[in-house]
Amino acid sequence: MLVDRQGSIKRQKIEGCASRPPPYDDVDDDEEHNERSQRRNSDGRAQRCRSKLGPVEGCPYLDTVNRQVLDFDFEKFCSVSLSNLNVYACLVCGKYYQGRGKGSHAYAHSFDARHHVYINLHTEKLYCLPDGYEIVDPSLDDIRQVLNPRFTKEQVAQLDRNRRWSRALDGSDYLPGMVGLNNLHGTDFVNVTIQSLMRVTPLRNFFLMPDNYQHCGSTLVQRFGELTRKIWHAGNFKGQVSPHGFLQAVAEASQKRFCAGQQSDPQDFLAWLLNTLHAELTTSCRNNCALLSWLQGEMEVIKEIPTKTIPQKEDNGVETEHGINVLKHKSRMPFLMLGLGLPPPPLFKDAMEKNIIPQVTLF
Repeated sequence: MLVDRQGSIKRQKIEGCASRPPPYDDVDDDEEHNERSQRRNSDGRAQRCRSKLGPVEGCPYLDTVNRQVLDFDFEKFCSVSLSNLNVYACLVCGKYYQGRGKGSHAYAHSFDARHHVYINLHTEKLYCLPDGYEIVDPSLDDIRQVLNPRFTKEQVAQLDRNRRWSRALDGSDYLPGMVGLNNLHGTDFVNVTIQSLMRVTPLRNFFLMPDNYQHCGSTLVQRFGELTRKIWHAGNFKGQVSPHGFLQAVAEASQKRFCAGQQSDPQDFLAWLLNTLHAELTTSCRNNCALLSWLQGEMEVIKEIPTKTIPQKEDNGVETEHGINVLKHKSRMPFLMLGLGLPPPPLFKDAMEKNIIPQVTLF
């Protein structure tokens, strides 16, 4: 009878046991693992699981965070499963892993490599694995800023007035807004276009504030805004930015017309990018966006229309003509791109034995 009772009790436990979540389900209540309430660390001392306490100020593993290996410019995919759901970045080695629950790749990495500090690339929350508690520490705010730079209206208004050099972690100096862009195998036509657009003040100010286009569901618009904020961020860990995520969105939106490894005309890419951004913002964004008006110019067109002259009789009865009359009609025509004829290069070289580059004034 005792065996039957134990067996029935076991069967009741099995039947009443709730189904476990999938191994990569990143729920916020990972604290349900009661079996981890007591854990022994590497020193052999008993350590109470702090996952039940919710957010914890401070963490004994914060000294293992290595900011020099962090790179948030790439697509947010797990390095093992290639999934973009619930992706975490290891702040010790910089690799991306999925999930933080038991059985997830990030959970396994915390055991295999003994790397314990992770950040959620979407919610920007920090966790200590495998314990699973959330870390609250102001010393990690700079990592959140590099992951997702933010600007206030006051900071945007002062960008052109207070131009200060910044220093990366490797000691190199860079000027926000004029940082270098990595060439990802023949993407120089994209880099020159981005560098040019970053100097357009209304366009820059619009994309520095995510509230202006947060309702737009276009991936291209979101990636362009993210790239703009990273280029103008003064607290980057590196002196250059990689447009990898933006290029992925460009290749998808253009159906691989513009992609890495394939050279294209910068003028064609600029025209396509501006028209696509304008179309996406006009149809999806709630705020009024005058993107093309910020980049359009006006050209004064003067048309000379000859008119027929009417002979006039003078006092002596002789008909005379006073020349051909020309009627001038002035109008303004908007344009997005205007070709300019450059003068031929000079025959002689300058004092440095180099050809003088011909220049034409625009105003």
